[in-house]
Amino acid sequence: MYKVLIVVDMQKDFIDGSLGTDEAVAIVNKVAKRIADSKGELVLFTKDTHGADYLDTPEGKKLPVVHCVEGTEGWQINDRVMDAWRGNVDTIVLDELQENTFTKPVFGSVDLVLFLEQHANEISEIEILGLCTDICVVSNALMIKNTLPDIEIKVNAACCAGVTPQSHQEALNTMQMCQVTIINDVT
Repeated sequence: MYKVLIVVDMQKDFIDGSLGTDEAVAIVNKVAKRIADSKGELVLFTKDTHGADYLDTPEGKKLPVVHCVEGTEGWQINDRVMDAWRGNVDTIVLDELQENTFTKPVFGSVDLVLFLEQHANEISEIEILGLCTDICVVSNALMIKNTLPDIEIKVNAACCAGVTPQSHQEALNTMQMCQVTIINDVT
């Protein structure tokens, strides 16, 4: 049995790029430290992934800010975050996944949830952190909780940031109401 640490969308466009915020910048070192301190955990990443036609998509029409276009610099996961993972020899690396990463065209990753479901008998608990608390973190947490109700799901609030501090807190409240445990831990 192992613990899974899911790092949601710690991509450059969400940190200091087209949709970046001061709150997102403020969690980068905490997220990197959490990953660097990981021991025997399976660390998985999600990457928000759009095409050049993003503005013509339903999401693009509601949020007309081009971001996380596949292959661009803004689509890449923050260097400090990836360096923390690459430098940690005590995490589990999966040969079948490119850098333990799931790309996703929408807020929640169906592929990630299916993967977790297939490995449910190996997982002791799941911790989720990253960006944005109020969009992609909450979406993934609730999808996972609904699919794997018997596995403890935790969201690390200290390593998350929302679009605004208020919407961050509202998302944490929503997840807690849905029996996701909220923690504040960078160790």
